[in-house]
Amino acid sequence: MSFEHMYEFLAALGQNNSKDWMDTNRKQYHRVRDFYIAWLDTMNQELAGIDKDYFDTPGKKAINRINNNLMFQPLKPVYKNHFGAGLDQISKQGDFYIQIGIEENFIGGGYWHPSSKVLKSIREAIDYNGQELTAILNKKSFKKTFGDLVPGECLKNAPKGFHKNHQYIKLLKRKSFAAGKTFTKQEVLAPDFNQRVIALYMELLPFRRYLNNAVTV
Repeated sequence: MSFEHMYEFLAALGQNNSKDWMDTNRKQYHRVRDFYIAWLDTMNQELAGIDKDYFDTPGKKAINRINNNLMFQPLKPVYKNHFGAGLDQISKQGDFYIQIGIEENFIGGGYWHPSSKVLKSIREAIDYNGQELTAILNKKSFKKTFGDLVPGECLKNAPKGFHKNHQYIKLLKRKSFAAGKTFTKQEVLAPDFNQRVIALYMELLPFRRYLNNAVTV
């Protein structure tokens, strides 16, 4: 079993996105899922070995459901076109996210559409020490790896309690704070993919820790 088999399964699922097809091919789904969980377990051990503050996240805990939530998104297909998981996961937000899929392979982290309470905490951290976050985002290696933050919705005006001419107003207007990098299928299948994941984890770590510290203060 390999990522190649995962891609083959997801391609077939994309052509037959229904519960009937999934029920017929459930054994294949579980084989692919078990492979991904085992790979996540390997990465979990690797990352725990290089980061003393890493939060142990076994593959079974890290992996996300493949079902879309049709209650809130009724127009989406029954199943996702990717396998997703979050390592170093204290909560479902702020983790180290890994997505392997047909349309996109993405690795990143941060807070995407956080609750108003979490967003308020992040903004307060920026107000208090935006210099640290700015330094992280402007670091040469961070820029080379991720470019800018993942584009997302921003306020038109300054958030309540902050001046429109605040030094970090562009950051304060953001509603999400996430950074990440996409990979081609060939890069995922390459022998050095695990090493690239580890390198990405370490490059992203200061950004993630800044945000996680902000919401736990």
